[in-house]
Amino acid sequence: MSYPTIKSIATLLAILTSFGVFGWRCYQFLWRDMRRGQPSGPFGHWGERIKGLLVYVAGQFRLFRFKYSGTAHFFIFWGFLTLSLTILQALLEGLLAFTNPHFVLPWFGTFGPLALLQDLFVVFVVIAVIYGLVMRVYVNPERYKGSHKNQGVMVLLFIFTIMLSLAVMNGIRQNLGTDPVSAVWRPVSRAVGGLFAGLSAGTQESIEQVAYWIHLGVVLVFLTELPGGKHFHVVTAAPAVLLRDLEHPGKLPPAPEFGSDVGVSKVEQFRWRQMLDFYTCTECGRCQEVCPAYNSGLPLSPKLLMMNLRDNLIERGRALDAKASNGSLEKRLVEDIITEQVLWACTTCFACDQECPLFIEHVAPIVDMRRHLVIEGEIDAELQDALSNLGRYGNSFGQSERMRARWTQPIEPKIKDARREPVEYLWFVGDYASYSPTLTEITQLTAEVLRAAAVDFGLLYDSERNAGNDVRRVGEEGLFEMLAEKNLMTLTKSKYERILTTDPHTYNTIKNEYQFNGDGAPAILHYTELLDQLITSGKLQFNHKLDYTVTYHDPCYLGRYNGVYDAPRRVIAATGCKLVEMPRNRDCALCCGAGGGRIWMAEGEIKERPSESRIREAVDLDGVSHFLVACPKDVTMYRDAVKTTGHEEHLVVKDIIELVAEAAGVVAAKTGE
Repeated sequence: MSYPTIKSIATLLAILTSFGVFGWRCYQFLWRDMRRGQPSGPFGHWGERIKGLLVYVAGQFRLFRFKYSGTAHFFIFWGFLTLSLTILQALLEGLLAFTNPHFVLPWFGTFGPLALLQDLFVVFVVIAVIYGLVMRVYVNPERYKGSHKNQGVMVLLFIFTIMLSLAVMNGIRQNLGTDPVSAVWRPVSRAVGGLFAGLSAGTQESIEQVAYWIHLGVVLVFLTELPGGKHFHVVTAAPAVLLRDLEHPGKLPPAPEFGSDVGVSKVEQFRWRQMLDFYTCTECGRCQEVCPAYNSGLPLSPKLLMMNLRDNLIERGRALDAKASNGSLEKRLVEDIITEQVLWACTTCFACDQECPLFIEHVAPIVDMRRHLVIEGEIDAELQDALSNLGRYGNSFGQSERMRARWTQPIEPKIKDARREPVEYLWFVGDYASYSPTLTEITQLTAEVLRAAAVDFGLLYDSERNAGNDVRRVGEEGLFEMLAEKNLMTLTKSKYERILTTDPHTYNTIKNEYQFNGDGAPAILHYTELLDQLITSGKLQFNHKLDYTVTYHDPCYLGRYNGVYDAPRRVIAATGCKLVEMPRNRDCALCCGAGGGRIWMAEGEIKERPSESRIREAVDLDGVSHFLVACPKDVTMYRDAVKTTGHEEHLVVKDIIELVAEAAGVVAAKTGE
């Protein structure tokens, strides 16, 4: 039997084996396991979804948030796409060797510019792979820790071998004259081929065939290794981005219910679309890098969360199929696989979801598992007290609803009651701004500034309840629904044109999660948005310009969740202050650590609180004397952090409204100044 015939038979067997193993493993993971998931969809807005494929898969847009690793991945991705025709060429060449030992793909195999592009991409991919190997083997940054390092190194070596063998194969074919592409279009291959030019034709032919089999063999082995591991995203990335959640990020999915149970206690209770995320995780650690909980020394790593859920899905799927009694089915998802400490560490800041190149959701599954913990009563005492207060009094402070508007007493004339007379703006004040004694003056200043600008506004007084944003993210769905229902009932009976709030958490949940009847949800503004409008229109005038050098912290629920970045900065600029940005700003801003109910929970063992880390970041800026915030919780968190870090003399924490009042010559009514 001739070598060309043997080559054809061997190629056919290798292809059948490789694609068979690949297909079987994809069936196991993408069908066998995911079919147990709960229903997802329906999926609409296909134009937006296809646009996402072009921008985030083809364009790799989110990857460039990490500049160097993103660039390396871009070249590996497009290198493989560009060189996929050479892989197809190798497959067909082997299959048709018995009829044509030098088979070439029609047109594609002889088109010079394409050959040049492929040759250049070999170099780009090799450089990117070397960068990846250096990062994984020698640098080994914190975000890679816990990943399957050996698997990552193996795949990079696979890619390196595929590129090198291709260059050797094409280079020798240039030497032997069997490459139909002119040498001018193969500069890289020609250079590699020059290394073998002194050898006899027979020896070169043998080396070329060895390179061919290495090239084809590694490609086929690589194919069998994709399913189930970190590189399964080669298969799942496109469908994951295509079927990503297009709902507003500030709107949580409904709580899953299973009979009398609420929340997720078994991995098969997740929606199948969430399971696709488990398989799509690339273990890149970008989510972990930006996680405030992880950086504080708490046990949550969004990356490890996905990896553990994936491993549990695979293990449990096999056990269910085999009806195993080896203990796999007895393992509890919440506690044995994902501990309570991991779940309660999350601040729901959305940084992990924002950073993931493939739109993997971390916050939603965490909240789903929290919902189960709440139903089971597995929550710490401080959180239980806060939830009890919220259920009984409508606020986490445990104070009477009659005390909610006590801060208004010094203000004359009395602020309008929006329940009894129409107003343009209904100010939904929120718990912290209403009850916290350290925030009373700021709340009063806000009212005085609004009056100075002739804003027609009113309050709900004792009818206001906590909006429920953090209640829902704690996992107390029933309490959230009760609070929302009471607030909606009051809002429906009140007469106003727009809602105003100083609390980003309130802003998010009223804007995105409240179900208004009739004409739909009213417009809601954060106070910095209204101030921006008042300054632009000339209704709010400043008597003198301030000359402070300041930095500004973007609240998670105002910035990352709702995209309000420019209005606060325009207000700061209008006061005359010089703004110096922290390295982590806008959608990269570090969470203060209060969100997701964390402000109500026991802190536990912690390396450094997120708020303290943020203050240190601000202190390192040249000349900055003021740390500005636009959230009542931020005032509380950062004024405490300035004290605990010992920077009270170097940095003053102020709400933006305090600077506005100073520039406008407005003082709180109670001061009498």
